[in-house]
Amino acid sequence: MTTLQRFDVGARLSEMAVHNGTVYLAGQVPDDATQDIRGQTAQVLTMIDRLLARAGSDRTRLLMVQIYLADLADFDGMNAVWDAWVPAGHTPPRATVQARLARPEWKIEVVATAATGVAE
Repeated sequence: MTTLQRFDVGARLSEMAVHNGTVYLAGQVPDDATQDIRGQTAQVLTMIDRLLARAGSDRTRLLMVQIYLADLADFDGMNAVWDAWVPAGHTPPRATVQARLARPEWKIEVVATAATGVAE
């Protein structure tokens, strides 16, 4: 039987679920929305690192990443931070789209899926 674990369960969503060796993250948004796209991207990627570590995973095990930008003019700034963060040889499949985010001060939201490294 496979197990399902939910982390940081709230009334509306969980920050992360782990099932059958796969980690599913909720959309990650910046805590400090006063920063520019580089600062907001760095915050979000740090949050992803922390969540993946709690699940026994890391950025080398990413399976898919979806990036939502409020303004595609921020694409190059976001990519500068992303390129420094993602390990060479471990770039996951990725989609980047423009979207109206839930709060106007947010410039980015990132959804990620990763393998845990632990077979169930």
